[in-house]
Amino acid sequence: MKKTILFLGFVLMAALLFPACNKAKNTETKSENTETMNAEAPQYATIDKPQVDLATFKTDADGYIEIFNGKDFTGWRGYGKDSIPGKWTIEDGAIKFNGTGGGEAQDSEGGDIIFAHKFKNFELLLEWKVSKGGNSGIFYLAQEIETTDENGNKRLEPIYISSPEYQILDNANHPDAQLGKDNNRQSASLYDMIPAVPQNQKPFGEWNKAKIMVYKGTVVHGQNNENVVEYHLWTPQWTDMLQASKFSQEKWPLAFELLNNCGGADREGYIGLQDHGDDVWYRNIKVKILD
Repeated sequence: MKKTILFLGFVLMAALLFPACNKAKNTETKSENTETMNAEAPQYATIDKPQVDLATFKTDADGYIEIFNGKDFTGWRGYGKDSIPGKWTIEDGAIKFNGTGGGEAQDSEGGDIIFAHKFKNFELLLEWKVSKGGNSGIFYLAQEIETTDENGNKRLEPIYISSPEYQILDNANHPDAQLGKDNNRQSASLYDMIPAVPQNQKPFGEWNKAKIMVYKGTVVHGQNNENVVEYHLWTPQWTDMLQASKFSQEKWPLAFELLNNCGGADREGYIGLQDHGDDVWYRNIKVKILD
């Protein structure tokens, strides 16, 4: 009888204690989720560096400014840097990134590059090719963003948190072609948001033509003489696309804030080329101002 009474007492105490523990645990989880949902972007600043004078660059008969002369990096520099990282070279009239095989794990001689002038309304034309399984990207309306933590330490944020990306990819051999949604990480797509349709990419090792047109918020991606993407910045639809992507307010509040206000207060930004760790080539790069 004494053992029975002790056992019943233990059961009664467990019934009283364990729900309280579970309730405390659930409350803690809910609090963490609420904090994530209400995450705010950290304090940030835009780095302002001198811009090159476009008047010093050759303009062709159709009004396109040749922002790459096929010989050297005049007008170009590393993102957040004053010079070109060593992994970028000139080869047979093209800008080449010499791959490290490390993907996005960039080393000190790698990193993205930008043309040192901000564009607002423009049409960009260029040609590109990748190695087998290659990955890269073209950025536009990009800013150079620096954040400061609670200890006063400054950090240069990656270019893609402020810039839409025209995807460069070997669709047949890189696994990213099968990720995302509805092929929105394949060549010429608005990365992770809108797939390129039709998908008319040429195989790795062959030159492809790219076009990016930005005019008062309307953006068009072209690939091999066909328009394959069209969308509109600074609209409710643009915000909805961001919220459905990896750059949503919940997942990445700083990226969401910067991209939702793409181009900053002046709605202008840099053109950039991505180091994604693989061999990639760019040539015949030219821009027409549409203002």
